[in-house]
Amino acid sequence: MDVLDNYKKAWGNQASENSQFSTLEIYKMAHSKSSSIVKWIFIIGILEFVILNSLYFFIDTDKAMLEYEKLGLENFIYYSQIAAYVILFYFLWMFYQNYKRISTIDSTKILMKKIIKTRKTVRNYVLFNLGYLALIMIVVTATTINTNIDELNNKQIFLVIIATLIATLLILGILWLFYQLLYGILLRKLNRNYKELAKLDDAN
Repeated sequence: MDVLDNYKKAWGNQASENSQFSTLEIYKMAHSKSSSIVKWIFIIGILEFVILNSLYFFIDTDKAMLEYEKLGLENFIYYSQIAAYVILFYFLWMFYQNYKRISTIDSTKILMKKIIKTRKTVRNYVLFNLGYLALIMIVVTATTINTNIDELNNKQIFLVIIATLIATLLILGILWLFYQLLYGILLRKLNRNYKELAKLDDAN
């Protein structure tokens, strides 16, 4: 049982005139916890971005680009990566803005709205990352098949498509679990705070 739950229990079990913990104090605790959670979402987003991009130091990017050039995808990869970075920086900025705004809120209703907005931002961030990876894998596979169409029979094409679908679903599934571990726990805590704030708001 966390501190907020202790406040709730104490507040609910004591008579209103003798209550040690007022509604305002419970709100302040929920606000503090929500602000801390949103801050960690921002920090994890930054760490994820830095760690994943540091992997380029261990990958032969020149060799990868040569393979993309053979497929005629160098421009697609180049511009799609630029677009992806722009969108990722936008999400990181939104994470920061959510934290900055939620830290200065003094209204229950506004705080609840910001919690909902934060949850939507994280959800869209995860969906974008998964969608971008799926797009790259599908485009590369389709182009590879098209480039080597004369050397492949129908059975081989079918097997390549099935293998790609399985690999894509497997990788996306692993990434989904990864994001659930990173953000799922924080979002569940944030959702619990939202429900408690809703109860306080209904009681007033």
